[in-house]
Amino acid sequence: MRFGSEMPRTPDTENGLEKLDEVLESAEAVVIGAGAGLSTSAGFTYEGQRFERYFGDFEKKYHYNDMYSGGFYPYDSEEEKWGFWSRNIYINRYMPAPKPVYAKLYDLVREKDYFVLTTNVDHQFQKAGFDKERIFYTQGDYGLWQCSKPCHKQTYDNKSSVVKMVLAQGFRIDSAGNLVPPVTENGETDWSRLSISVPAELVPHCPVCGEPMSMNLRADETFVEDAGWFEAQNRYSDYLDAHENKKTLFLELGVGWNTPGIIKFAFWDMAGKWKNATYACLNFGQAFIPEDLKNNSIALNGDIGEILNAL
Repeated sequence: MRFGSEMPRTPDTENGLEKLDEVLESAEAVVIGAGAGLSTSAGFTYEGQRFERYFGDFEKKYHYNDMYSGGFYPYDSEEEKWGFWSRNIYINRYMPAPKPVYAKLYDLVREKDYFVLTTNVDHQFQKAGFDKERIFYTQGDYGLWQCSKPCHKQTYDNKSSVVKMVLAQGFRIDSAGNLVPPVTENGETDWSRLSISVPAELVPHCPVCGEPMSMNLRADETFVEDAGWFEAQNRYSDYLDAHENKKTLFLELGVGWNTPGIIKFAFWDMAGKWKNATYACLNFGQAFIPEDLKNNSIALNGDIGEILNAL
């Protein structure tokens, strides 16, 4: 499928909120497909004030202005690379969510027979209460490291190491789990009291081959799909097989057009084939319904958190 320079958009379905409420209430199965737009609605923005609060020193030295760009930058040293990544991991994986959007979503489906398919790597579903056995994180997890080579198919929890890194740079962690930078008398981040690097002894290395560790994120062919990844994939496949003839809601939340094949196109295909299925697309200005699905679909353009609160 090819599109022009502008992404396609379907106007809001008439009485779409009421229709979604009715479908959600009567659904025997809810398949949630979540993309970056859901986390954006929850406050996980990668630029602007949030970036400037935690990465102003990186912006000054390397002249990028968002966390996404920082993840691909060729830093001068491994110590600086992990200075960036430890901050990025902590605020996007271990800090409390800025807005309770995931918690609201959980409240809406907690009594339902649900499954989550997501390309997000910030682990917010489990933190909000979703059953980890009902989630398939297809693209990795900010909370996991792997060998950069990779010499073996295993991932490693990184929280204790990341905490050591951010503390070593001069941050503190408050009682709620928020990362707090030192501040000047006027309340601005005091960059003179922060280090852009982590100590060399904190740079992670593979326990098997000694090569540097890397993030368990699907960026290239080195991405490790470990035993847990395949177990989640099989649970998702089994769930779909068991629910094909049930009244199912495919609820797509904030899925963009970078990797539409994982969630969007798959949902379109199943919603078109399953006789009792409804497809709902919630996206801020980019909700789209294919022509052949318009009779059993709902489009809602707007902030996902606000839509969920209205249900």
